[in-house]
This record gives sequence, C-alpha cells and structure tokens, in this order.
Amino acid sequence: MDKLIISGGEALHGEIRISGAKNAVLPIMAATLLADSPVTIRNVPHLHDVTTTMELLGQMGVHLTLNENMDIEVDTSTINSLYAPYDLVRTMRSSILVLGPMLSRFGRADVSLPGGCAIGSRPVNLHIKGLQAMGADVEVINGYIKARVDRLKGTKLVMDLVTVTGTENLMMAATLADGVTIIENAAREPEVTDLANCLNCMGAKISGAGTDTLVIEGVERLSGTEYKVLPDRIETGSYLVAAAITGGHVKLKDTRPDIMDAVLQALQEAGADITIGEDWIELDMHGKRATAVNVQTAPYPAFPTDMQAQFTALNVVAEGAGTITETVFENRFMHVQEMQRMGAQITLKGNTAISTGVKRLTGAPVMATDLRASASLVLAGLVADGETSIGRIYHIDRGYERIEEKLAQLGANIRRVPA
Repeated sequence: MDKLIISGGEALHGEIRISGAKNAVLPIMAATLLADSPVTIRNVPHLHDVTTTMELLGQMGVHLTLNENMDIEVDTSTINSLYAPYDLVRTMRSSILVLGPMLSRFGRADVSLPGGCAIGSRPVNLHIKGLQAMGADVEVINGYIKARVDRLKGTKLVMDLVTVTGTENLMMAATLADGVTIIENAAREPEVTDLANCLNCMGAKISGAGTDTLVIEGVERLSGTEYKVLPDRIETGSYLVAAAITGGHVKLKDTRPDIMDAVLQALQEAGADITIGEDWIELDMHGKRATAVNVQTAPYPAFPTDMQAQFTALNVVAEGAGTITETVFENRFMHVQEMQRMGAQITLKGNTAISTGVKRLTGAPVMATDLRASASLVLAGLVADGETSIGRIYHIDRGYERIEEKLAQLGANIRRVPA
C-alpha cells in the first residue's frame, strides 16, 4: 500500500490536461451490457474504479480490449454470467449500475448490495422500487438483489429524491422496455446527460437529458458505437482549488467550463481571476491569499457535494471565516478531524463546517477516509509547513488519475512512496 509525501509551500503554476470523468465512464461501461455488438469507449481515465469495473465485466464473460490510449472496446457477445459478486461490488457503489442493463437485456440479474466510500447512507431501494414498477420480480436475499422479468414495461416513475445512480440505472433499464418510461425528479448531472447521449448513439430514444424529466421510448435492441467520455468536472475543480489555495496560476486543458458554473463562481468569490475558453479554464490568484467562502451542497446545477471537502481545505487557510454546509450526504466531514491535526480551526455544527482561516497549516501524518476527503488532504498538504504524509491513498486512486504526477507538473513537491 502506497502513501503520498508532500512538502508544502510551493505556489502551483503551469498547464495540465484533465482526464475523462470517473462518474461518467463507470455508468457508460455498465451500459455496454445493453449492446449486441462491440462498444468502444474513448477518453477513459486510468483509475482503480475503472479497473474494478473491467474486472467485474470480465468475470461475467464480457470480452474487453484495451489499447495504448486507454480506449476500451467492450464485446458482450461472450457473456456467460449474470452475477455481480460481493467481493467486487463491495469496493465500489457504482457496481449497482449493472443491475438495470442486465435485467433489461437478459431478463435476470443477481447483484450484490454495494459498498464504496463510507460517506453516509445511499440506499438502493429507489432502484429496486423503480424496477418493480416496470414489472420486475425483485427480492433481496442473503445480501444479493435477485431480479427477474420477461420484459420490462414502460411506466411513469417519480423519484422520491434526486439520485444519480438511481436515475442512471432506471434510464438504462428503460431503453429496452416495452413502451414509454417517464422518470420525474430525475438527476440533472452532466454525467447523467453523458450516459443518455451514449445510449442514444447506441440506438436508444431518450429525451429530456439535463432536465428533471426523462422520457425513454423503449426499443427492441441497442447496437455498438464509439463514444468519447466527457471531461471530469470534479478533477477540474480539485486542481483549480489547488491553484487557488497556493496563490498560483494554472491553465487546465480538455475540460468543460460550461458544466462548472457553481464551482467557478465560488472560486471567484474566493478572489480568483478566472478566464475560460471552449475547452479550457485559467485561474490566477496573482500570489494573493484566498478569501473564505460560504457554500452549500445540493444536486446539480448547484454546488457539488464532491467539491465540498476541497473547499473545506481552501477555507481553513483563507482570510476570514467561512461555512460549508453539506445537504447531500450525512457523514461527509471525516476529513475535518485530519485537518485539525494539521492546525486547521474548524468547528462542526450538525451538517455545517465553520472555519476560521490560518495563514499556514503544519505538516502531519494523516489518513484518507474517502475519495474526495483524500483529495482535500492533498490540498491541505500543499499549504502546510514541513512534510505531510497521507496514508490509505487507494481512495485517491479510485478517482484521480496520477494525481502526484499532475501536481508535480504544476510545481508541487509531492511523491508516492511505499507505505
């Protein structure tokens, strides 16, 4: 198991390229189960979660071909198992996304209840309830979701709460259903839209992506296609905060400013000078210390929960006091205790973190607790005096492609070493 060692104090400068979106590529990989001919996915990030998904599909008999550009060709003609085992699903919640496609195309699916980051309850009851409304027989037995159906039937689904994976699972299931499915209170995240665009390239008939009402007209079959995954807006935001927190100046290429509004606005409130183009974002702090901000997480297009920890890191070294309120997950402040070990002045009141900025943090050994919390500890290490050692960085590798190489490219003093 590796750890990251960071010597803080360097302002970040330079240019890097943003990778494909983790939260888009994983559902798109699951969607390939719906196609009766090969699907090629481009702009795939080299992440542990992608490897896990490949392993899951491979165990089901799916044939995967990976080229030197990390393009993945997925051929489901060799599938011989409709079973997603606990030992893989427990490590990654998005594994639940194979449920809808398997059931819709093959009429059966046995999928373990998922695991993943310990950031609060993310129940799968909405997935199950939706599939049952479409005519499936679904039971949970010995920790496995066992679903059976002859053919799913189109229906109207009203989601009790906004859920990204729930929307994605039911949208994929509906593509091969008999009739029209309407999903109300659907998630509007760009990654949901990217999945819908990919499915439409495969022959699906989905309209309303990006709004809270999806209309899916079921078709008889979906076929292969080539599809390029959209850039990762959370990786983009994380590196922008890294520049802002260090008083630096960076340009991020191959990204999508048009899906970053809430994060860019918060960075401008923190004092960043931001310039954008069609596929790039430039942030310049002109050497200044950031100003503390007040943000509240909510489903897209509001401020993303996946950027909460990074802005907590910004606030602890910013000028003044700021509040971060988490409304999406109830257990997502585990990074606060680790930052306090580094000298951060943070008080937790319910679902709000109140920070009074200090000029510098102090390097310390800290431990990553989940994917985005781990990124926030890296950011804190960039502005800490002395050396910060971050353990359990397998969390980081689930969602950030070569984070130490990209930060080093921007001038950070960071290295990966065996634990």
